[in-house]
Amino acid sequence: MITTFEFGTPAYDESIRLRDDILRKPLNMVFYAEDLAKEFDQVHIGYYDENGVMTGCMVLQDYGNKQAKMRQVAVAASQQGKGIGKKMVAFFEQYARQKGFEKVVLHAREVACSFYDKLGYERVGEPFEEVNIPHYKMEKAL
Repeated sequence: MITTFEFGTPAYDESIRLRDDILRKPLNMVFYAEDLAKEFDQVHIGYYDENGVMTGCMVLQDYGNKQAKMRQVAVAASQQGKGIGKKMVAFFEQYARQKGFEKVVLHAREVACSFYDKLGYERVGEPFEEVNIPHYKMEKAL
């Protein structure tokens, strides 16, 4: 099941733990309260397995000009390669379309670019450093 949830809820806390395990700890980074506080008005999306455990999550941020920014995409390590990311991206795109967005933008880690390539995203510009690792800006019209 894929659903949205609110900032500050138990589901949000669960997503922070998942994002921390998958995206932050491997880079020796931590979340700071002031950074998380900026997410209060963003849309949080979670993927739940048959036991009700969140095994994937992502964030939709209004990027202006009818663009939705896809952020903080994480899938539990034990569940990667099972199509969860693909399902979450499809949900994100459908949700964004319903809310009037016309384009999705994201900053993909270089190692994730082939995943987004397969889903129709295009690289824009040159690679850049974000959180001390190479990223590409990628876009897709909805």
